Amino acid sequence: MENKTLDHTLQGAPLWLTNFVLVYQKLSKENLQLLATIYHENVTFIDPLHTVEGFDDLYQYFENLYQNLSACDFVIEEVIWQDSQASLFWTMTYQHPKLNKGKMVTVVGTSHIKGEGDKVIYHRDFLDLGAMLYEQLPILGKLTKWIKTKAAN
Repeated sequence: MENKTLDHTLQGAPLWLTNFVLVYQKLSKENLQLLATIYHENVTFIDPLHTVEGFDDLYQYFENLYQNLSACDFVIEEVIWQDSQASLFWTMTYQHPKLNKGKMVTVVGTSHIKGEGDKVIYHRDFLDLGAMLYEQLPILGKLTKWIKTKAAN
């Protein structure tokens, strides 16, 4: 792990959490098989787009997500954990040829995860879907940004 602060935060953390952080910070479409080392076969995964039950469906979901990405990088900046639960605060940077004119997109989010044994059995992501997806589309992006501006004023 590169983040010295994160190393200190994970000192004494359970194996499922340490492994999760290590894998996510190096995850790519070339090494999706690493997901099997961190997720329980009965995992529940929830994000703003889908709810997925079971490892096989989760793996398929990740395969589909990563399929068209040119790049995807997670930096986990902070971890708060107690017993079998943790909250992770992260920044995802990704590149998709059809979004944001093919330029990099940065999204900040959090995850609530729960461990069972040495793997994660529950994973829920919280993020701004507008910033991740809608704002990156030509017409919908302008509309989404306009709505956010109007709502803030």
